[in-house]
Amino acid sequence: MSGVRSAGSRPGSGNARSRARSDDMKPGLAARQAAARLLSAVTESRASLDGLLDPAGGNPAFTGLGDQDRLLVRAILLSALRHLRVIDAFIDRMVDNALPDGARALRQVLRVGAAQILYLDVPDRAAVDLAVSQADGDPRNRRFAGLVNALLRRMAREKDQLLPEIAAVTPNFPDWFESRLMAVYPAQSAAIVKILSEPPAIDLTVKADAQGWAERLGGMVLPTGSVRIGRPEGPVSGLEGYQDGAWWVQDAAASLPAQLFSKLDGLEIVDLCAAPGGKTAQLVLAGARVTACDQSANRLERLRGNLERLGLEAATRLTRAQDLVAPGGFDGVLLDAPCSSTGTVRRHPDIPSTKTPQDITRLAQVQRDLLDHAASLVRPDGELVFSNCSLDPEEGEEMVAGFLADHADWKIKPADPSRWPGLEAAITPAGEIRTHPAMLGHEDPRLAGLDGFYAVVLTRR
Repeated sequence: MSGVRSAGSRPGSGNARSRARSDDMKPGLAARQAAARLLSAVTESRASLDGLLDPAGGNPAFTGLGDQDRLLVRAILLSALRHLRVIDAFIDRMVDNALPDGARALRQVLRVGAAQILYLDVPDRAAVDLAVSQADGDPRNRRFAGLVNALLRRMAREKDQLLPEIAAVTPNFPDWFESRLMAVYPAQSAAIVKILSEPPAIDLTVKADAQGWAERLGGMVLPTGSVRIGRPEGPVSGLEGYQDGAWWVQDAAASLPAQLFSKLDGLEIVDLCAAPGGKTAQLVLAGARVTACDQSANRLERLRGNLERLGLEAATRLTRAQDLVAPGGFDGVLLDAPCSSTGTVRRHPDIPSTKTPQDITRLAQVQRDLLDHAASLVRPDGELVFSNCSLDPEEGEEMVAGFLADHADWKIKPADPSRWPGLEAAITPAGEIRTHPAMLGHEDPRLAGLDGFYAVVLTRR
């Protein structure tokens, strides 16, 4: 079957300007334009998707939209990034010749349209029509509006036949990411890659009565004590218990570091990289007197707002972790360090496109510097919990091994596997915690898995 020609203009394109002006008013067009713009920022400029979609300080193309359009943009971007290589392979399959050199803006329009046609519950006709309008309204893409129309219409006709075939032979992620997974997790890498292509469930940390909340929200209790629910149709803030501060959203793996302290009630604990505050809330709920630190004023304000909703209190300090001075020290220090975040690709699918192996090495050194300083804040009999959401041992086991080699007076305090029945495989022989996305299997892939996390308790000898 012949493909679509990749050059030339659409017949009748002399009226493109008048059409573009009328199309500006089409419902949903602004959302598609924003999605293409933000997808370009991620894939071409390595911008963080979280930053672009931040409600307060995100990209104006996103923050200026209404609530429903924001939800649509988020869904398009998550699907497009989660399946980016398959989408690109499908687009390339649809044309006789490669897309024109320099047609990066055109590819973003096609990616946005393809994400809707292949992976979202958007009518094919609407996805095609708005993509054509989007091309018509952009001087860079106007002459390709006919190509956009023909390619996406053909994609809609042939998706049921071709999508499984193309997906079966197309790697899900960039070569560096998949090769690193295979090297570190040879037995689990295929399962990890598979589940990373699925949208994640939502995990909640509840103040009390996990089983009761699981029943009320139609979820289940995990070995971490978290409640896992399917993705609701509306915003999470509309669920029972949110406004009352009965729970907060926190991946099950992310709840483990705060659980590693031997004792918290009445103790002075510092959370060094605290925002958005999920771990801080756990520590406060367990009875600790918590100082929550963060170097970002916006993120610290978000933490304060989250604690207020939950009815919890903690002292807060705007400071870089490495600049914190505490002559008296703390009974416990939690350092959830900045990292490559490769363990959270399932919920942050921009990461393989925005991070590199060089970032991992650089961030491992940042973590080591932070860990050295964190150790100086721990009282003689205190505990230091280090964690991050990277899948890479260079940022976890190897970095901590280097710390211990340079600090003979420190050791690992092994985690007790019996504390988390059903998650024993996450405890390493040395007593560290190492989770990966293929853990916590379930017959429904949407309810399986958890973030990749590393966590360890360190104490003085």
